[in-house]
Amino acid sequence: MSLGDDQEGSGGYGGTGQTRTRYPEGSSDVYGGARRGSRSSSRSLVTVVGVIVLLIAAIAFANRGGDDSSSSAEGTAGQPKASSTAPSGTKPVQSTPGVIPTGYAHDAQGAQSAAANYATVLVSADILKPARRAELVQQVFVTDKQAALTAKLDKAYSAEFLSKLGLDQNGDAAAGDTYVSRTVPIGTKVTSASATSAAVEVWCTGLYGTAGADSTDPVTTDWFTMILQMRWADSDWKVDSFSQKDGPAPVPGDDKASSADEMAKAVQEYGGFTYAR
Repeated sequence: MSLGDDQEGSGGYGGTGQTRTRYPEGSSDVYGGARRGSRSSSRSLVTVVGVIVLLIAAIAFANRGGDDSSSSAEGTAGQPKASSTAPSGTKPVQSTPGVIPTGYAHDAQGAQSAAANYATVLVSADILKPARRAELVQQVFVTDKQAALTAKLDKAYSAEFLSKLGLDQNGDAAAGDTYVSRTVPIGTKVTSASATSAAVEVWCTGLYGTAGADSTDPVTTDWFTMILQMRWADSDWKVDSFSQKDGPAPVPGDDKASSADEMAKAVQEYGGFTYAR
């Protein structure tokens, strides 16, 4: 998150769409693989069955969750350890709808769970609303950083800045429009940890923009990584400081964009998640 930036919101909101290039049949695709000709139906069936068997075996192996040394050993080609994608086994944090989850485990897994949930708050539509901002800061940040951060966010998200996003001074969109800023953590990793602190990176994607018939800033997607310095305080993990960097971002797909009404309805009807490593 780059505070005071002239982009939309705190996660690089808005911006223009990207031009997508379709590659002709037979040419190499963006990953370097050429299209292959058709095979016989019997051979295709064998291939499909083989792939399904391999997938089932891979899922069963991953769900072992590091029960033996082979599941935690690193691959010969530098592949991720099986434990990086297996369930942690730690009981997820208890949460109440509409309330930021609290009560994380006092370990690295708890720090990752906290960081993932806090990332969704720090890059959200609510953080742009002055009436909600102070409350969110109190819930997410350590006590000795709250006053300074609140002042910094108030300055960054000024009435002038909100106006550039098409929002009024209260952070609300015009009548008939829906401002969207929703973050989805893809994964987390700990880069350093101790009994009282942890540095956690949260890889995210998100939706940002204004859904409305006359919107000049339509909802688009973004990929970024949040870097959160976590501190164990008051028997829970809280944020000490944070920053943001772009990517990693995949190659854009060729999905058909939904209408403004469809997008606004989806954001209003589909709730978010509580995240746990």
